[in-house]
Amino acid sequence: MKVLSVVGARPQFVKCAPVSRELRKVHEEVLVHTGQHYDYLLSEVFFRDLGIPAPDHHLEVGSGSHGVQTGRMLAAIEEVIAKEEPEIVLVYGDTNSTLAGALAAAKMHVPVAHVEAGLRSFDRRMPEEVNRVLTDHCSDLLFCPTATAVGNLAAEGVTAGVHLTGDVMVDALRENLPLARERSTALADFGLSPKGYYLATVHRAGNTDDPAALRAIMEAFSRLDGPVVFPVHPRTQKKLAGYGIVPAANVRVVEPLPYFDMLALLSGARAVLTDSGGVQKEAYILEVPCVTLRENTEWVETIEDGWNVLVGADADRIVAEAERAGGARRQHSARFGDGHAAARIAAIIAEYEP
Repeated sequence: MKVLSVVGARPQFVKCAPVSRELRKVHEEVLVHTGQHYDYLLSEVFFRDLGIPAPDHHLEVGSGSHGVQTGRMLAAIEEVIAKEEPEIVLVYGDTNSTLAGALAAAKMHVPVAHVEAGLRSFDRRMPEEVNRVLTDHCSDLLFCPTATAVGNLAAEGVTAGVHLTGDVMVDALRENLPLARERSTALADFGLSPKGYYLATVHRAGNTDDPAALRAIMEAFSRLDGPVVFPVHPRTQKKLAGYGIVPAANVRVVEPLPYFDMLALLSGARAVLTDSGGVQKEAYILEVPCVTLRENTEWVETIEDGWNVLVGADADRIVAEAERAGGARRQHSARFGDGHAAARIAAIIAEYEP
């Protein structure tokens, strides 16, 4: 089949790598990069390190409000679909690129396949939650990473085309962790010892657009009993400067890291502090305690198994849970699959008949 794959943000590049490799064994893939993430360290370096083929179409949409960005993507993807005439459009995750790809395809009567379908935080204030729900309800093939995701869709009346494939992030981590440990010198470069530091990421609007929340998070980092490696998203960096927030001496502010360096640092951290959905899941898979700087999560499995705890932007809670290394660890399971999700996705697409 001719599959048009739409990506645009850093987490999607990681998920795309194993799926694209499997797709191209059987199908013709046309890769579209919307340009939602366009900074070199958030985009191009991932294509290089993960061996992702160069995009066939780079839309260069760039940043903007949700409406402006999604609208530009929708118009541009529509043109690509008209030109390429794919038999199916494949989208990933929960970004504006995801929704724009799904809507453009659905309106042009091209079947939509959604990788990472069925996730729910049940918080419609999050743009990602709106993107997930809308994308799922206009998808024809829904590739669920967990049984929880399948249940979420069933509760909304979505059962046709639903497949429990496992999570492609397990595929990516199994393939890339040995490479990261072999190639990355990040721990040595930062003078860190395994389990002797924290890793932090903050990028969600609920934290970055609220000066009080961002200030509380940075205060918590300053109180931790060890160095905090803090790769800062360009948008977060602007907010810190705009609010006049100066990170403490123990907080090592660095540019966004290449994938192998980030993976090496994550696997070696005492705990990770994040508001990223993907990092929560990566931490679980790597058996690293996680402290989530939100009041909800779409990855409830990480909470249920005791590897993750929700603390919001409360400085005291952040410090207490981080120094407990994420709370009491109870169990670790193969909830996210066996590392063969990408092959299942390619096979299901091959068998699909609209």
